[in-house]
Parts: sequence; C-alpha cells; structure tokens
Amino acid sequence: MRDLKGYGRTPPDPKWPGGARVAVSFVINFEEGAEMSLSAGDAHNEKVYEVTDEVLGVPDRCMESHFEYGTKAAWWRIADSLERLGVPATVSTCGLAAELSPWLIEDAVTRGHEISCHGWRWEKHAHMEEATEREIIARTVKALTEIAGTRPVGWHTRSTPSPNTRRLLVEEGGFLYDSDDYSDDLPFHVEVAGKQHLVLPYSFDTNDMHYHQGFHRFVSARDFADYTSDAFDTLWAEGERSPKMMSIGLHLRMIGRPGRIAALDRIVSHMKQKGGAWFATRRQIAEHWTARFAGYTNGPKH
Repeated sequence: MRDLKGYGRTPPDPKWPGGARVAVSFVINFEEGAEMSLSAGDAHNEKVYEVTDEVLGVPDRCMESHFEYGTKAAWWRIADSLERLGVPATVSTCGLAAELSPWLIEDAVTRGHEISCHGWRWEKHAHMEEATEREIIARTVKALTEIAGTRPVGWHTRSTPSPNTRRLLVEEGGFLYDSDDYSDDLPFHVEVAGKQHLVLPYSFDTNDMHYHQGFHRFVSARDFADYTSDAFDTLWAEGERSPKMMSIGLHLRMIGRPGRIAALDRIVSHMKQKGGAWFATRRQIAEHWTARFAGYTNGPKH
C-alpha cells in the first residue's frame, strides 16, 4: 500500500551534527562504461544523453565518447573541486564501470568519498527476473568491495526498481539503506520481509540530469546553482524548526564539463555563507539516523 501521508505535520527531529538545519548529500553517479553499447555485446546502444540521433546496427562512437569524457577528464575536475571545497560525496557506482576504471574508485576512496551501488550495468531493473536481479546485486557488491576495500552499504537503481529489489537488498543482509525513493525530505524506515530497512530519498530536481537532451532546463552553470541554492534556502528556513535532508545529483559527463563545473563552487559557497549545512555522505546520514532513532522499533513513525 502506498504511503501518501508520510510524517505529516510532525516530522521527527534528526538532530543533525552541529545543530545543522540541512544534511546535504552530494551524489556522483558513476556509470561510464556500464551504459548499453553494441560494442559491448548489447542488443542496442544507449540513447539517453545530449546527442539526438539514435544509432542502430553499429556501435555508437559518438555516444561512447561522450561517456568516456566522464572518466578521462571530468572525474579529475569534479574530484579536485570537491576536495578544494571540503565536501565529501557518495559515488553511486555501477559495478562494471568500477571494473573498467578501478583507479577512479581507488582515487575516490583516498579522497574520503563513499562508494555505493548503482547496479551492475546502467540498466533498468523493473522487469528483471528475481534470480537475475539477485545475482546482479551480489556481483555488484563483490566487485565494489574488492576494488574499494570496504563493502558498500547503499543501493540506488536506475529508474524504477523491480517489485523484488528492496526485499532482495534486505535478504542480502549488508545494506544499510537504499535510495529508490523520491517522496520526502527526510529518511524513513520501512518494514521489508519482517525487517526494518532505511530509505534515504533521492532527488531528480536538484540534479544535473537537467542538462540532458530532452530536458535542457539547465543551460549554464548559474542555472543549476541558482535552482539548487533556492531549494537549500527553503529547506534551511524550514530547518529552523524541522531539520531536513537535501540530495544533489551529479554525473561525471554532465557537471564535469568546463561550462558547468562552476556550479559546484556557487552551490557550496552559498551554503557555507548561509551556514547550517552538514555536508555528509549518505552512509554518514544513514548511520546518524539509525543511531538517533535506535530506540524506536521501526524508526520514527512515518
């Protein structure tokens, strides 16, 4: 049954560290090399990006090279910017992408970022057979654990999950949270297969995906920065009485372009100037939330 009420007028107080009004979560989606491609033996080429032509029958080198920009140039630009700004991120990672570019994961770990799961491929799970999805979850966890040196505890599916995804994550036993939800400005617990499971909602609006062909709601760095800063200001004002969480979604091949990267400086500088932001990985937020509400049987009432 869908929950259309949530916390209602009485959301819980997470008591973020330092009395912060907003827990700010930057998520870097690492998908490069895990997209669909005929050259990788897939049945079709990826067709979601800034180019407009769908190439059929042959590998799409235009699309592939757009993705390759993410690892060749954009990662260093993004990682250096976040390091200079002193902001940790969650690197939401496709298992195959990590296998093809393990150096990127190693660099992210060295810089103090969290590595979480974003599926094995950059693919939809909605119609996956249960056995296939179970194997994919296990394969992704194994690959990221071996490369990062630490087991990932978070999961996020491209598009909608399957009816089995959350249960399979709980049955796998090692996940602290998933982000397959967009319904709230605070984490919440759900009961899955008789167990308590934490959901950290994600966001598609404060997200550089709007630089995509088909959207183009953001054009300049200032577009993204202004929109995201406005969202922060609203949560900050509400956070005086009811602290909130804010997710900011990034993609290597999007925010990492020279004409867009300045958005990170503008966003973080605005938040720091205003004060009241706790910049945290999703694991840190999940661990804090779990400890804060440890005395509740199923977390705070939602």
